[in-house]
Parts: sequence; C-alpha cells; structure tokens
Amino acid sequence: MEQKDYLKREIEKIGLIIAAIRQKLLGGKACTAVTIERDFEVTKEMLLSSINFDLDQFLNNENESSMAYIQTFSGFNVENLESLALFLMQIAHNIETAKAHKYLEKSMHLFELCNQKDKTYSAERESKVLEIKSALMY
Repeated sequence: MEQKDYLKREIEKIGLIIAAIRQKLLGGKACTAVTIERDFEVTKEMLLSSINFDLDQFLNNENESSMAYIQTFSGFNVENLESLALFLMQIAHNIETAKAHKYLEKSMHLFELCNQKDKTYSAERESKVLEIKSALMY
C-alpha cells in the first residue's frame, strides 16, 4: 500500500511541475524583457532540481535512448508524458527553426510512447502527431 501511495505522489508531483513550467513559460508574461530562452533555461533547472530530470540529456540523446531515459522515472504516466510532449511542442513554436525540429521530433516520439502505453485511442493525440509530422516536413 505504501508503494502505491509513493508512486501516486510521484506522478502527481511530476504533473504539477510540468503544469507549473508550462504556465511559467507559456502563460501571460508580466515582464516582456525576459526572453523565452532564459525562461527555458530556468525551466530546465527546475526539472533537474525538482525531479532530477535532465531535459538536455533527454533532448540530446537518440530517440530510443531518450525514451528509455524517460521510462526510468516512475512519475511519468500517460498524462504527464502528454503534458511534456505539449510543452516541447509549444516551445518549438516559440524558438528558432533550427532548434524547433529537435523539440518537435521529441514531442512526436513522446506522443507515440503515449499511444503505446495507453490502451485508449486518443483522436486529439493523433491530431497532434499529424500536426507535428506536417511541421517537420517543411
């Protein structure tokens, strides 16, 4: 019973952290002088200090290694994986094109991982995958 409670707390903690990061980066900006790149650096530091998730390692590894890396974290359920994928997708729309490709690719792989883990079909998830694939073609 304690093991289930621990896992549930870890899942909730990761979900809250991702939600807070998305709000910080993509929500309303009080100070427009701060760039999205700086906010993204702060976000990476938050992930590393809060849940020991190294976003740089995740982004720079090959796709198979990245997916294996993310699966080592017990708190990444399908909902949290989707949140991270949406986060990366939104970041890709706000940064230079050269870096955006990598973020979109990782986002697509996260959505595909969700499809593998989730037994329920999600039209919204499939729509996001198609949107990313069309963006990657340009």
